[in-house]
Amino acid sequence: MLRAVLKKNLKMWEECLPHVEFAYNRVVHSTTKVSPFQVVYGFNLRAPIDLLPLPTSERVHHDAKERADFILKLHKTTKDNIEKMNERYRDAGNKGRKQINLEPGDLVWLHLRKDRFPDLRKSKLMPRADGLFKIIEKINDNAYKLELPLEFEVSSTFNIADLKPYLGEEDELESSTTPLQEGEDDEDISPMLTSDTPSVVMHGPLTRARARQLNQKERNMKAMGTSKGEEKSKGGVQVKLEAQFISE
Repeated sequence: MLRAVLKKNLKMWEECLPHVEFAYNRVVHSTTKVSPFQVVYGFNLRAPIDLLPLPTSERVHHDAKERADFILKLHKTTKDNIEKMNERYRDAGNKGRKQINLEPGDLVWLHLRKDRFPDLRKSKLMPRADGLFKIIEKINDNAYKLELPLEFEVSSTFNIADLKPYLGEEDELESSTTPLQEGEDDEDISPMLTSDTPSVVMHGPLTRARARQLNQKERNMKAMGTSKGEEKSKGGVQVKLEAQFISE
């Protein structure tokens, strides 16, 4: 608001503060449905351009008890409006979110955030999760305490957003699929690799990028093996021709 009033007159900001404060205090808030001034004093401010009618019973109360009841009613209305707005924000935030309830003793995967595990997330190719870890305490529905190794040297309390429940056999089935092609089982591609095919040794976590690199290296090795076989066969033909020429 102050930026909109000043525009390019940056040296006049101190003179504009009272006007900005007045405007802010008399504007109706979207959550409370009343202005900040009305929440405190029970009535809204009058602008200089407003006509000044005679005081009404809503602004001036000669009975102290009636005045106190009016303020209490106003505060209750303001509180109800704030709670309604908070419910709207909560419903919007929880839309599409699945409720996950974990209990002590459950096994979970832990998401390694860069801010909490900088040494374990130095490279993009390093794993983004680790586990399995056992839940030893449930603080509330959003916070859990895990049984972590001593080398982690971090707080063992994590938010539910960083935890993924271990599904047992389903997780094992997911780990059996190769990243070279999603949904393909390892047993389907094993016959493709023969004894003549050079093996590619992998170290570290396997990501999609590394899978493409390994696939390219494997094709290059196969091509090298094919070219060597052709040279060997050509050499055998040449030896047969030389032997036939000598015998003649």
